[in-house]
Amino acid sequence: MKDLSGFNATKPTDLTALIVCRVSDKSQLKGSGLDSQEYRCRQHADAKGYPVEEVFYAAKSGGLPLFERNEIQQLLAHIDANANSGKRYIVYFDDHKRFAREAEYHMQLRRVLGEKGVLVDFLNFTPEDSPEGKFMELVFAGQAQLEREQNARQSRQKSIARLEQGYWIFRAPVGYRYEQATGGGKVLVIDDVLGPIVKEGLEGFATGRFNSQTELRRFLESRPEYPKDMADGQIRPQTIVRLLGKEIYAGLISCDKWGVSVREGKHEGLISIETYERNQQRMREGVYAPARKDIKEGFPLRGAVCCASCNKPLTAGWSTGKYKKYPYYFCRTKNCSMSGMIPRQKIETEFEELLNGIQPSRTVFEISRAMFKNCWEQFRRDTADSIKAVHAEMSAVEKQIGGLVDRIVEATNPRVAKAFEKRIDELDRKQLVLREKAANFGQPAYPFDQMFELSMRFLSSPCNLWKTGRFDLRRMVLKLTFSGHIPYCKEKGFLNTKKSFPFRALESFCGHDCEMVRAERIELSLPKETGF
Repeated sequence: MKDLSGFNATKPTDLTALIVCRVSDKSQLKGSGLDSQEYRCRQHADAKGYPVEEVFYAAKSGGLPLFERNEIQQLLAHIDANANSGKRYIVYFDDHKRFAREAEYHMQLRRVLGEKGVLVDFLNFTPEDSPEGKFMELVFAGQAQLEREQNARQSRQKSIARLEQGYWIFRAPVGYRYEQATGGGKVLVIDDVLGPIVKEGLEGFATGRFNSQTELRRFLESRPEYPKDMADGQIRPQTIVRLLGKEIYAGLISCDKWGVSVREGKHEGLISIETYERNQQRMREGVYAPARKDIKEGFPLRGAVCCASCNKPLTAGWSTGKYKKYPYYFCRTKNCSMSGMIPRQKIETEFEELLNGIQPSRTVFEISRAMFKNCWEQFRRDTADSIKAVHAEMSAVEKQIGGLVDRIVEATNPRVAKAFEKRIDELDRKQLVLREKAANFGQPAYPFDQMFELSMRFLSSPCNLWKTGRFDLRRMVLKLTFSGHIPYCKEKGFLNTKKSFPFRALESFCGHDCEMVRAERIELSLPKETGF
């Protein structure tokens, strides 16, 4: 009966050696781990007089099943390819721990190699073909498995403790990088280049600057510094979903697989918790204003202007003439009285006149400044009461959490306990939002004069932004100036435009007889560095 274990009492001298070298992590490739293993195995084979025919390397097993590991597949394939050559092989491993990850797999591989007539030798342990020797090999294999599992448990416990203290331990998300922490270990810090880009994108989605995930994706794709995950320079839609769902950008961390509930992290958030929650709400509700892929820079009004007759948005494109192409906007609705082409030059010139016509007068600005200033001061006076209300709500939430904890202790049904835990997690998130709100109440990001002047800078001259020619600024003008589609008639031009709330508010300050400036421009005393 063939010896299935691969042992022989006396090893012959006409063997050919094969060497398997493996490290458990790619980072270990930077050292001399594989070279050292190969050197020691070659040295051992030379001492026995066995020529080395092949060396198999593995940088990482990656948790794969035994016979799916590359080095094992290559080893067995080489042995099978030379099965009829008359050679007898002995396989060298630097350490028995590198042979297999578990005792069961260790013995399984030994059995497979034994069936092929292949011997196995470890530099730190020589297997013997005896009941005691086989037992000792099994003990060593079990000990190696125990040591590996204990190390994994210890590593996991340390990782959980690090997470519970508020430190992120996984790969740094886009917008952050790792730096050495003062007390040891590493901590996330905002990347100087990518951090502001991610912040602008997340806040833009929350405020409605980006009406959809598609618009956010295009914004990120337009920034050359932002990493792309497709060869053609595009970003996968699922990447945007993951970006919006990462609470780490709000300064929070959690890890469901290890039972670490949400908590404040030791790193600085790129956005506020309130902004993060607003993004989650927008994603749950769905976005119903997708950005078309065919909105090109050459046709900024596409999707914003509609036909005054059929109310369908105008399309746009190029018409081929005899010698060159000409740009047009189109109404393609059948049987529409305005169906046909509208020259781009005509409609965009009339649109600039429309923007010039809604510029508020100087009197409106003076009145609005006084009214906004009164509202600003009144808000500051009411801050104390607002903070009290927030603290009262925080106390109520804390009381709810305490009540739920008591009910979890009493719960005997695992599903009920799970539901309580989910509710506690929701209340914890609400508590974090309230805490952030209480800390920031009455603390404006900028002084009143600066915020007012920045706002009025746009409201006083939207046409100037439009004339810059920048596509992103033109789209911003459309979003901030009008609240809906802008009707257009071939004969009468733009009709019944619905201005956005800021422009309607400015008009209402002076009543229905408020005049709008057409020819002159309002000059504001705004520092150059804050201008557009």
